[in-house]
Amino acid sequence: MSLYLDNAATSYPKPESVYEAVSTALREVGVSPGRGGYRRGLEATRLLFETREAAASLFGIGDSSRVVFTHSATESLNLAVLGLIRSGDHVITTSAEHNSLVRPLHLAGQRGAEITWVEADRRGIVTPDQIAAAMRPSTRLVALAHCSNVTGAIQPVGDIAAVARRAGALVLVDAAQSAGMIPIDAPAMGIDLLAVPGHKGLMGPQGTGVLYVADGVELEPLIVGGTGGYSSGMEQPDAMPERFESGTHNLPGIAGLGAGIDFIRTVGLEVIRQREENLVARLMDGLAAMPGVTCHGPLPGEPRGSLVSFTAEGTDPQAIGFRLDQEFDICVRVGLHCAPAAHRTIGTYPGGTVRVSPGYFTKDEEIDAFLMAMRTILGAK
Repeated sequence: MSLYLDNAATSYPKPESVYEAVSTALREVGVSPGRGGYRRGLEATRLLFETREAAASLFGIGDSSRVVFTHSATESLNLAVLGLIRSGDHVITTSAEHNSLVRPLHLAGQRGAEITWVEADRRGIVTPDQIAAAMRPSTRLVALAHCSNVTGAIQPVGDIAAVARRAGALVLVDAAQSAGMIPIDAPAMGIDLLAVPGHKGLMGPQGTGVLYVADGVELEPLIVGGTGGYSSGMEQPDAMPERFESGTHNLPGIAGLGAGIDFIRTVGLEVIRQREENLVARLMDGLAAMPGVTCHGPLPGEPRGSLVSFTAEGTDPQAIGFRLDQEFDICVRVGLHCAPAAHRTIGTYPGGTVRVSPGYFTKDEEIDAFLMAMRTILGAK
């Protein structure tokens, strides 16, 4: 079996309990939540509710009705941005963002909003002072990733949220590279909107996601339609979370997501974080010993997510990725990682980087095998 080091894209493998939960939801429940008062329909509804409660608990959210299920963090970000921002609103974001946030913001700009792109430093970090300097009376939202998918830089979200709160702006956080790997207490950190994928750090299946919407934050839905209940009127219901969950839920995926969250809580998020930090340190130590290799983002010892992006002098990242796959059966990500502005910020545009992202199930010897392969590719001793 291939050596998988692309957990920043999708975590793999999943805990065995995730596979079992998906299978049970398909084989033994098999129906849609909220669509029937019979026992199997009620079991489907229970599964949905329990996963919603588990997600709320993981992120410090007291009212689980504020947790909306989506099919991805991308959908969550679209709902947060396009459901909130109107013509004349001002939004502050950074040059380190993924296209899943960049493109909804660009669309909002085309519709009349004003977007300020605060320049991150070469590590991919912005400061609260930079955010404060960009504030205007019309600033409605500050939107940024908690952890960069290119550099692994972790933004000071709590301090930035305090700046936004003083100015009367809301805070949207893209937690695609931090949820399930870095502790997040959304209310305590001052986060008003939290977008989370299910298939990365939460160890759930693809096609799952979450958007936390703080109490008092009003969004317009992107999709309207059947919600199971509230069937008598033509208007979309105002009740949470049904307002944003039209159509049939991905119950097998949500059941798997619930099992992934249960696994995280059983093992302990701090245990997972420590394991991944150790793997990243091993990876960076090995790469640093290779002549001509540059690891981008935070310096050794500084906070970093569970990924390393690097370049090798005189060698195209695409060529490295191809050889790792074809000659060594090792899976890594190469290129721009859907974040071209981040690469411009750190000086790796247009070629991009090689991104290596171990996960909780990655073994030390797998990191060593990758490093040995890189030494062969680069001709390093």
